[in-house]
Amino acid sequence: MGAISNQNSNRFLSLDVFRGLTICLMIVVNTPGTGANLYPYLVHAEWFGFTLADLVFPSFLFAMGNAMSFSMGKMKEMAADVFWKKVIKRTLIIFLLGFLMYWFPFVKQGVDGVWELKPFAETRIMGVLQRIALCYMFAAVIFYYLSERVAIVLSVIFLLGYWAMLYLFGQPGAELEMATNAVTRLDLSVLGNGHIYKRDMVPFDPEGILSTLPSIVNVIAGYIAGAFIQRIGKTFEGIAKLLIVGFLLMALARWWDLVLPICKKLWTGSFVLYTVGIDLSIMAVLIYFIELKQKYFGVEFCTIFGKNPLFIYLFSELFFTFLRRLTHMNPEMDVFEWFSECIIQRIFPGSFGSFVTAILFMLLCWGVGWWLNKKRIYIRI
Repeated sequence: MGAISNQNSNRFLSLDVFRGLTICLMIVVNTPGTGANLYPYLVHAEWFGFTLADLVFPSFLFAMGNAMSFSMGKMKEMAADVFWKKVIKRTLIIFLLGFLMYWFPFVKQGVDGVWELKPFAETRIMGVLQRIALCYMFAAVIFYYLSERVAIVLSVIFLLGYWAMLYLFGQPGAELEMATNAVTRLDLSVLGNGHIYKRDMVPFDPEGILSTLPSIVNVIAGYIAGAFIQRIGKTFEGIAKLLIVGFLLMALARWWDLVLPICKKLWTGSFVLYTVGIDLSIMAVLIYFIELKQKYFGVEFCTIFGKNPLFIYLFSELFFTFLRRLTHMNPEMDVFEWFSECIIQRIFPGSFGSFVTAILFMLLCWGVGWWLNKKRIYIRI
């Protein structure tokens, strides 16, 4: 999760840009303006299907795998006890940050107007950073002890095994429905209703325990892609192979979609293959323009996000939560709603205004990243 440094001669600037783009789009998707609907492709699919918003999280996991491929050499030189200590420490810190982020602002106003601590029994346990932490841990262990070839075999086992578990442990006849699938049933059994996500049609956690298994494959794919790029270098052959594999994976995903629908919230195997295929294609395009053609338009903007990705993501989520809790002069409208509806929507009505609000919030977060970079502050775990 540490920042990527461009000073490493073995580093590809295009990979830094790729990760920065994922953070940028993640903030836009998570902070749409109120008063109008955001464009449909910037909103997650309700269940089956795929939108641009659905690509963001798996792409970040893919980018994390890329970064791991550059750091694993040093990690493999560590003694096993040192390696485990480092990995477990990083995993616990990221997981805890994710948990505290959902608990924030830690207090709420009771019916009698008295402020009280938000009960632990109502705090979500799994989530985005929690999944990142677990995927990091499993991928690090896999590549510390095993080869890339074995990791590919494990990926196939994870995807097919998850497919089997969905049908073995889901409610017969309703294995892929939100309320009755194996992911929901396991989360409710282990975590309980109070600790899972409740802002969907029914209590269901899109970052559930069981669906973490296939998401590990996105990290493995990113690692293998990063290792391949390092071996083959900045060549047309490498770009062509990335595009070919990306196209084949997308085609295979579309075929698999006929029997196991692409579903981000369930993180189905078809969804994994589809997102990996798209990410490989995007990476190939970035390598072509940035590394080979040396086109640097927008590169510095993107790399700002990539230098402090964890901090900028946390800031975006916590500051957005703070604005939604801060009441404006109108007690029925929070500060974010007031800005979006009373200012932006009057200038840019409709979906475009909602998009503009999200862009402005993203630029605010970018400004924080720019200031940190200017002060040479890089927050690593």
